[in-house]
Amino acid sequence: MKNILVLCTGNSCRSQLAEGYLRFFAGDKANIYSAGIETHGVNPKAIQVMAEDHIDISKHTSNHVDEYVNILFDYVITVCDNANEACPFFPGNVQRFHHNFPDPAKAKGTPEEILNEFRNVRDIIKAYSANFVKQHIG
Repeated sequence: MKNILVLCTGNSCRSQLAEGYLRFFAGDKANIYSAGIETHGVNPKAIQVMAEDHIDISKHTSNHVDEYVNILFDYVITVCDNANEACPFFPGNVQRFHHNFPDPAKAKGTPEEILNEFRNVRDIIKAYSANFVKQHIG
């Protein structure tokens, strides 16, 4: 069983979306965790756009990376440049991956335009997650 950590700045949007999709695509083949360099709480719009795609992340929590120091990870995926630069050292044979996804929490415009940005980022992360599982988990 592989252990995968998704790391972001605040563990509120992008890492939560990725955790939801990696869990969905990996099923029982991997343990998926997400954390932040800080904790900002799970963004309600992230919960909403995942529910639109029939994935419930409403019970997810915003966790700090320090909570997982005793887990040996196989993969660490940073989903923003800040987390990539601030990523702590993980012991063992950890493979690190990085993809700087746009931050939907910084979207501007009408409520619908902001929600559409969340949907766009969700779809990008969904494709990334499906591909990651296909390539690395099987």
